[in-house]
Amino acid sequence: MTTTQELLKGAADVFPDEVVTQAHVRHLDLPGGVGRFALITLDNGFDHTKPTTFGPQSLGELDAAIDQVEAEAAAGDIVGVGLTGKPFIFAVGADLKGVEVLKERSDAEAIGKGGHDVFKRLSHLAVPTFAYYNGAAMGGGVEVGLHCTYRTVSQAVPAFSLPEVFLGLVPGWGGCVLLPNLIGPERAVKVVIENSMNQNKQLRGAQVHELGIADALFEGADFLEQSLHWTAAVLSGQLAVERPEIDRGEAWDQAVAAGRAFADAKVHGAAPAAYRALDIIAAAKDGDLQAGFDAEDAALADLIMGGELRSGIYAFNLVQKRAKRPAGAPDKSLARPVTKVGVVGAGLMASQLALLFARRLEVPVVLTDIDQERVDKGVGYVHEEIDKLLLKGRVGQDKANRLKALVTGSLDKAAAFSDADFVIEAVFEEMGVKQKVFAEVEAVVPAHAILATNTSSLSVTEMASQLKHPERVVGFHFFNPVAVLPLLEIVRAEQTDDASLATAFAVAKQLKKTAVLVKDAPAFVVNRILTRFMGSVLGAIDEGTPVEVADRALAPLGLPMSPIVLLELVGPAVAHHVAGTLHEAFPERFGVSENLGRVVEAGKRGLYQPGTTDLDPEVAALFETGDTVLSEEQVRERALAAIAEEIDLMLKEGVVAEAQDVDLCLITGAGWPFHLGGITPYLDRAGVSERVRGAAFHAPGVASVPR
Repeated sequence: MTTTQELLKGAADVFPDEVVTQAHVRHLDLPGGVGRFALITLDNGFDHTKPTTFGPQSLGELDAAIDQVEAEAAAGDIVGVGLTGKPFIFAVGADLKGVEVLKERSDAEAIGKGGHDVFKRLSHLAVPTFAYYNGAAMGGGVEVGLHCTYRTVSQAVPAFSLPEVFLGLVPGWGGCVLLPNLIGPERAVKVVIENSMNQNKQLRGAQVHELGIADALFEGADFLEQSLHWTAAVLSGQLAVERPEIDRGEAWDQAVAAGRAFADAKVHGAAPAAYRALDIIAAAKDGDLQAGFDAEDAALADLIMGGELRSGIYAFNLVQKRAKRPAGAPDKSLARPVTKVGVVGAGLMASQLALLFARRLEVPVVLTDIDQERVDKGVGYVHEEIDKLLLKGRVGQDKANRLKALVTGSLDKAAAFSDADFVIEAVFEEMGVKQKVFAEVEAVVPAHAILATNTSSLSVTEMASQLKHPERVVGFHFFNPVAVLPLLEIVRAEQTDDASLATAFAVAKQLKKTAVLVKDAPAFVVNRILTRFMGSVLGAIDEGTPVEVADRALAPLGLPMSPIVLLELVGPAVAHHVAGTLHEAFPERFGVSENLGRVVEAGKRGLYQPGTTDLDPEVAALFETGDTVLSEEQVRERALAAIAEEIDLMLKEGVVAEAQDVDLCLITGAGWPFHLGGITPYLDRAGVSERVRGAAFHAPGVASVPR
């Protein structure tokens, strides 16, 4: 039989560059004379900027530490064992760099089995074991603690999650089995499935305790000291830890069914990870832990050797690494300070921008508009949203009062903007209107002030062409809803200078947005791709394909919403306007649907009846179509080919630096699923890139099945 050490040695040979996490054992006397205690600290020797992870050698280090405390426990030398992490970090799970290099299923299975074999030893010691979640804990970091007898968590923990499904894996070191048996299936499904698929939503320390994952919650300042006092009370019998009885009847099945419905709504069956995790949770109902661990091993091996994980890691690296170092951004030292912001317009988008600037920059923000009623409505919206944050406990009363005081309105641009460092317009999407606004603003702002436009499709260069100082105009395109979507397309016009651009990137960072540098080209990145995609689908409908057939065509991709639902979200009028802008620029590729024009003219907000996916009879009566009926597969192939062609042309035009920037834009601005790993790797895997452009966008193996 292969030993744990042999399994881990084989996996370690595949991953020689692992940053090894040490497991240091030290001993201390518990308070109250309870006895001698062994404390294992996980530490990779780096500060908190390099989180502690588990690769095969790291698992071996923990295994050796458990060897030591196991012998001490058997000899009666210790009364318990604790596990904690270095400052700010408990452990953040498996080392994904190692997972990426695995080529054989046996190596993948060894990682799963090796983790199980090491972690479950913590539950088999002759003394109780304690996990002290002192800092960030994710994936295997959470799971190693689940194998312990008891757990405490720090109030200061900022991030606690099982993100595996988000990346295309399952919690494979006990998460799918132990968590539902600890806190019940409904709460486990929330953590494993719902939080993970909601863009890897994190729990904070108090929530970890509230869910029942941790038995006790302590303040961060003296967290370990308090945890040790609590441990002493538990071991001495002064404190009994009570846990709720788990309902293993129909409630368990209902929780799993709810998880499947949630996964269906998110990925429509297109990504296997969530369903594999739910299968294991369902089987864990009988409490057979070893059978569950075996199922986790098999699922891990299958998913590691599949394409979804590679896709998830590719996407994860984009948003975690490339997003933090925007390609083409000027030297940040050129950026000017921004101490006051002006917003031209007081509609919904402008008001969202004002709220964001006030919250993130904490500087005065002034909205202007054409009449007092609109100004008051815009400022009122911001104040109402701040009140909502107060009610939710997101801000305190003092902070809420300060934020409200920062946001004001004015009809006088000269008075409002005379000392502004950054002014952004969010007015009607018409070139003449925007040029007039910029001319008025330029006349009253300081010489150093940046003029930004939130245009979604118009030329920033043309917008600035009539100004005395066009070099300080920059595109600053947000995505709606502003508070939710991370992407910010920063557009460099022909005369934009480096200082203005550097200031724009510095502001974007303060706003906590994912900034991507974009060339001044029609509709930039996201809207150009989505409009080409939507145009292909609407074109099929205009030719005679039933709406429901065209709308289902992209379902196998597991996109967050279907094309027609997306159209309703964007708004037919906006989509029609952007299509018109792109038709003027590229008439041979971008059509303008006459049927969509009729829908807009009729004042309809979508093609479906409100709240349904049934075609609105009034919309159907407006449609004039041909008699060419395409299948779902034909519509899908046509749409993907159109997207591949457009991305190829955009890269040749230099709209963005590389294909990775297109993927980053769609993931953060359009909700492109992580499990697809970005649009360009997907097109490569599907063979569309080769058919359309004669070559893949990426080298072999990028976000793909290992070769």
